[in-house]
Amino acid sequence: MLDASRAPNGLPSVPGVGYKPQHFAEILDAPGPVGWLEIHAENYMGDGGRPLAQLRHLSERFPISVHGVGLSIGGAGPLDPDHLARLKHLVSWLNPASFSEHLAWSTHDSHFLNDLLPLPYTDATLIRLCDHIDQVQDVVGRRMLLENPSSYLAFAESTWSEPDFLREISRRTGCGLLLDVNNVFVSATNLDFSPQGYIDAYPLEHVGEIHLGGHDEDHDDHGRPLLIDSHGREVVDPVWSLLDFVLDRSGPKPILIEWDTDVPDWPVLRAEAARAQTALERLPA
Repeated sequence: MLDASRAPNGLPSVPGVGYKPQHFAEILDAPGPVGWLEIHAENYMGDGGRPLAQLRHLSERFPISVHGVGLSIGGAGPLDPDHLARLKHLVSWLNPASFSEHLAWSTHDSHFLNDLLPLPYTDATLIRLCDHIDQVQDVVGRRMLLENPSSYLAFAESTWSEPDFLREISRRTGCGLLLDVNNVFVSATNLDFSPQGYIDAYPLEHVGEIHLGGHDEDHDDHGRPLLIDSHGREVVDPVWSLLDFVLDRSGPKPILIEWDTDVPDWPVLRAEAARAQTALERLPA
């Protein structure tokens, strides 16, 4: 388990956004309620150039959250040591306020799959994940947050509920949790369970960050609703309502707006952050 003294200070309980280079100047000139920024680690593992120069400049103004999407921490094979070394280098010089990864896998042998795929929640998976998380935290030298996935199917062999599985991972490794509220809503719709019931069972005391994003609507082969976690549009009203349900139970948390495809102009993204700020402001002082 990670030594708690090596954990970063964490993010402020204000809205943040996923950083996109086309917004660089506007973020500096008119950030609005945005108080921190998230980057995807894999976009900043190079040795120099404009992206790193801009990131260094932004890190002087804003706390930064580093979010990994390529480590495949739930994969059956060993973690890629070269990827881990690059991640360690990035975290060492940037010193982010938060570092997170997905409860998912995306590699098999030497093949990389362009998706974050869910896992069966079994004792064997639990042991493998905890070993990988311990390795990441030891190499990077800080506590990480683990994000709940969006799911499109359930595994018959699962013997743990997702909230209990995440609680046990946090207990064994000392990692924190990243609660993606949109992922909960997507999974609840696709797998036909109550999102509020999921939140009531979730270990909110371990949450260091909340994510919100947009999703697309489709139907499966039987005509039932199928939601796709696309991060390509505004957050829908039922997800905002679920955020209120979470905050009523957790209190204020850092809230990220994710918008990774069909990225809008800065005022649109800033308006989503302002809505997150409104959700925080309605909480009792």
